[in-house]
Amino acid sequence: MRPNRRTSRLTTAGVAVTAATLLAAAFSTGASAASAPQTQTGTRAAHPTPDRATAIRNANAASAAHAAQLALTAAQQTSVRDVIVDADGSQHVRYDRTFRQLPVLGGDFVVHLTPAGAYRGADRAVTNDLSVPSTTPEVSAPKASDLASAELRAAHRGTLKQLKAEPRLVVDALHGTPKLAWRTQTAAKDSLGNPVARVVLTDARTGARIDAWDSIETVTGDGQSLYSGTVPLETTQSGSTYQLKDPTRGNTYTGDAQNKTDLCFFGICFVRAPAVLFTDADNHWGNGTNSDRATAGVDAQYGTNTTWDYYKNVHGRTGIGGDGKGSYNRVHYGSNYNNAFWDDSCFCMTYGDGDGTTFGPLVALDVAGHEMSHGVTAKTAALTYSGESGGLNEATSDIMGTLVEWYANNSSDQGDYLIGEKIVKPGFGKPALRFMDKPSTDGNSADCWSSGVGNLDVHYSSGVANHFAYLLSEGSGAKVINGVSYNSPTCNGSSISGIGHDKLGKIWYRALTVYMTSSTNYAAARTATLNAAKDLYGAGSAEQNAVAAAWSAVTVN
Repeated sequence: MRPNRRTSRLTTAGVAVTAATLLAAAFSTGASAASAPQTQTGTRAAHPTPDRATAIRNANAASAAHAAQLALTAAQQTSVRDVIVDADGSQHVRYDRTFRQLPVLGGDFVVHLTPAGAYRGADRAVTNDLSVPSTTPEVSAPKASDLASAELRAAHRGTLKQLKAEPRLVVDALHGTPKLAWRTQTAAKDSLGNPVARVVLTDARTGARIDAWDSIETVTGDGQSLYSGTVPLETTQSGSTYQLKDPTRGNTYTGDAQNKTDLCFFGICFVRAPAVLFTDADNHWGNGTNSDRATAGVDAQYGTNTTWDYYKNVHGRTGIGGDGKGSYNRVHYGSNYNNAFWDDSCFCMTYGDGDGTTFGPLVALDVAGHEMSHGVTAKTAALTYSGESGGLNEATSDIMGTLVEWYANNSSDQGDYLIGEKIVKPGFGKPALRFMDKPSTDGNSADCWSSGVGNLDVHYSSGVANHFAYLLSEGSGAKVINGVSYNSPTCNGSSISGIGHDKLGKIWYRALTVYMTSSTNYAAARTATLNAAKDLYGAGSAEQNAVAAAWSAVTVN
């Protein structure tokens, strides 16, 4: 069994590289990266750990040498999305791809390199040819806008205000044979003034609907009351007052949205609800109840801090984007807003107050970890928010949010495998939003994989991965953990022994950041996590065998 390996993440700006440039780079060196010397198994690399630029150069050369395998052509261009360098120097460079300057949905791939920079393999979102015969649409942009607007109206019944739609031509390789498509971002406000948004994918030749998904990633219908008790906070002193701003975690801060909402179109906010920075005279914040508006700010800031610390201390990731950049929080958003969401466009977390009957303020610790993990997913695998990949996107946030809660070790909010248990009120009718040990307890989620799982709402198809995660961590059968009773069945009648939530987190994070792509489905997630377990604990290890058994227990074989 190999010891655990922590990874360091190196973030890159989008570095555009044409296929022709990749090929030229390979020939200019006189040899491909595949000919570089390999390090011996079980020995420490004799060369220094590669930095970001070196990893990118190695990956570019390897991509050029294996252009046919990666289906790279002169008509394509690639850009680096993310770079992971393992402790032993192994490198994993993630690319996005365009075809004749059009983004390719499903064009992303990850190149894996040895510590010496030699090509080890690659993971592609799709393996078929990515070209289309023409990049001239037969369906006009206004027509695509109309179709997408109708889709948004159908998805959100009732009156929509300020509805806008912006189509963009793309090559869609995620849904079978590549085709020219309109990817239309729609946005509006509902009758309560809350933001709604949906991405609609339309065949640019026939006008047929290909797919659609909500583009505000939320714990749907979530809400959460306070609290995590008395918690430590890092603040900033300004003159005679203190600001709820943390200089030790990328200057993350929390502000009051003053019950206002955003005015945003196509991911661009023309009027954004304020984030009026909380200040205090004595550095003692809130009073533990909703009567003090700063109390929700305490929970939000604590959630940000704990999520930051979890990713940094457990996975070596500094900040949600891995670049040391801090995010910010807005609390008291909207009026009785029963939701919380992460928004990449502002790199911010937004919390509603709930309606008081179904949900309380949505500032619970696992909600913060859930929503902010959507940011991590967006910066890494970018799992498409529909079908099975959408379920995995949501499950990733449930899993990582749960692990943030376990990491906090807070006696007022002990670790559990319930999602949103702190925010629900009696009017909700259940003790939590979702239940990882037996997802179907919520009445909608899937316990086991079946061919129709991808047709469910992503918050329900996530049940398969949530169930897998619980089984991998705790095993099957009845047990009581931190005062909560669980009784997790298996779908194949097997008996599963768990390996603990720490190992679950390490395996899932590595699979997400190194092996998963935008099109990863449940079968591919099994492969990704098996590869991650092999990297971390060795081929044939108890941990890798446990991963295989847990997936089989939810009928992902």
